[in-house]
Amino acid sequence: MKRLRILVPVALVLAVLGLLAWKALAPRATDADVLSGYLEGEALYLASPSPGAVTSLGVVRGQRVAAGAPLFSVDARSQEAQHAAAQAELAQARRQGEAADAGVAEAAARLTSAKAQAANAERDAARFTTLQRSGTGAVSTQEADRARTAAADAAAQANGALAALKTAQAQAEAARAGAERARAQVADTEARLAQFSARAPAAGRIEETFFQAGEWAGANQPIVSLIPDGKVKLKFYVPERDLALYRLGRTIRFTCDGCRAARQAVIAYVSPRPEYTPPVIYSRKSRDRMVFLIEARPTDAADLSPGQPADVEPLKAGT
Repeated sequence: MKRLRILVPVALVLAVLGLLAWKALAPRATDADVLSGYLEGEALYLASPSPGAVTSLGVVRGQRVAAGAPLFSVDARSQEAQHAAAQAELAQARRQGEAADAGVAEAAARLTSAKAQAANAERDAARFTTLQRSGTGAVSTQEADRARTAAADAAAQANGALAALKTAQAQAEAARAGAERARAQVADTEARLAQFSARAPAAGRIEETFFQAGEWAGANQPIVSLIPDGKVKLKFYVPERDLALYRLGRTIRFTCDGCRAARQAVIAYVSPRPEYTPPVIYSRKSRDRMVFLIEARPTDAADLSPGQPADVEPLKAGT
């Protein structure tokens, strides 16, 4: 009798626990109309290309940032010095280019003057030669010879001016090439300098910050991780019998806790392999347990959090 009084309460407790377990584990009517899924994010790990002390950190974990928002900066005094030196070289190259262009203009003016003098001397020589050959005695042989010599000298000066112009043009071309190299060097140092002050490549959520201001960060060592909105994806599983309905590019609807309304996502990946089934001959019973992973990109992921569970509306045949 005493044992009976002990067994009855124990049996009642076990019955209550069994009932509670059945209610918790038994499929609910609402579960039959949805597919279980969750949200996942692919983080970008942002770092500095060179080691240095973190001079500023403008974000905290969980913070949403817009595209182009400043994230962090690293001590860039060495790179700033290189940038300043490149700018000085560019300024010098520009001055050399201006001087070379002025030399070209001066050489061109001298060539124009030399050509004019050569043309005048050539005309005088031709005129003196004609008068000498006429035998009138108006021009002596010595005068004609001097005129021809002057014409030859003027032609030589014109040729020298032409050679000087070509030399000046070559110097100007070299100066322009030097200026282009200096501009490229400035652009390169500017690009490197910009990498010391990272900005968000896209709108998203800060997943983690790995350093504080004042700490030393190594080269290419992540300082901030960012999950862009475009890298948030919905992962869910569909039974094998419905797999043909889920094709790349199709739109599905889903809901999640805290979401104000149903959301949409576009299927971006369909797994070619089943999950949760042993790799044995697929009997009908085993096929009923076979599911395939589907990944979809939400059309609006601004307020979605990776790790958040979601319920996906199954696609129906003919839709």
